[in-house]
Amino acid sequence: MKRNIVIATLTAAALVTGGTVAAFAAGDDDTTAQRQASTGAQVIADRDDADDVNDRNDDADDDANDDERTTTADGDVTAAEAIAAALKHTPGTAVSADVDDDGADAGTWDVDVVKGDGGEYSVKVASDSGKVLGAHRDTDDDQDSEDRAELAALKGAEFDAREIALAAAAKGTVTEVGVDDDNGTVAWSVETVKNNVTSEWKAALDTGKLTQDQDD
Repeated sequence: MKRNIVIATLTAAALVTGGTVAAFAAGDDDTTAQRQASTGAQVIADRDDADDVNDRNDDADDDANDDERTTTADGDVTAAEAIAAALKHTPGTAVSADVDDDGADAGTWDVDVVKGDGGEYSVKVASDSGKVLGAHRDTDDDQDSEDRAELAALKGAEFDAREIALAAAAKGTVTEVGVDDDNGTVAWSVETVKNNVTSEWKAALDTGKLTQDQDD
């Protein structure tokens, strides 16, 4: 009889102990699951935050690139390339090149070329392909004595418009090349854009040396 009571007591104790261990095990499983869920959620949150930062950086880069494009030609053709294409189509002396900013020709290069007979032509060059879109003689722009003096100086220049555009490219994206007569001294004038800042330069006809315009 006593032995039966002892066995029953031991059995009950085993059941209680086993239940306690099971309870602890179940508690450990729940805690582990919670920790894993919490860790997984944190990883996802961190990854989402990183994606948000990357998206903001990409947007900022796109905006910067868009701003740069709006201040220059809408394509990859440089001023020097546009001048070369214009002269191949209409041989002569290139006196200016700039980007049209309004009308149907907005975003294309407009290169002014003076031919040997003195006729001045406007040559349109696509800024995305470098293809000459057309050329017409400018009959409205009568040359005066100052224009003739500038043209004579350009014909004797050591550096032409294309070479000056190439040299000025080191200062930024060239958006305009022209000729300027400052108190009888004829020189090339160049406009560049870098980091959305526009700068103006003068280049000597004989040396091609660039100096920033003091009035800029």
